[in-house]
Amino acid sequence: MKKKRSDLGGDPRKPKLADADKEDRENVRIRGGSEKTVAHRVKFVNVSMPDGKTKKAAIKVIEDNPANKDFRRENVLSLGGVLDTDVGKVKITSRPSQDGVVNAVLIK
Repeated sequence: MKKKRSDLGGDPRKPKLADADKEDRENVRIRGGSEKTVAHRVKFVNVSMPDGKTKKAAIKVIEDNPANKDFRRENVLSLGGVLDTDVGKVKITSRPSQDGVVNAVLIK
């Protein structure tokens, strides 16, 4: 049986680590007419510090990604990934492919 257009899913989104300062985001229309911001390339992360403040930090390298072992090698950002930044190691708490931003908490 052929799928209807409403049954088809979207293409997989894999936000990656950006080179230099070339960040790339896109507004995408989703079902119901709403819009969602999708991140394609990201260079900075919003880090929640232990004192309750938030700091913008540059991402140096992706350390680990428990979702998929190949994501580290491919520089793909996803929920639960561990990044090395200017302020130390952080763990991603947001969904960059859904939210359009990378939020994280400091772990070291």
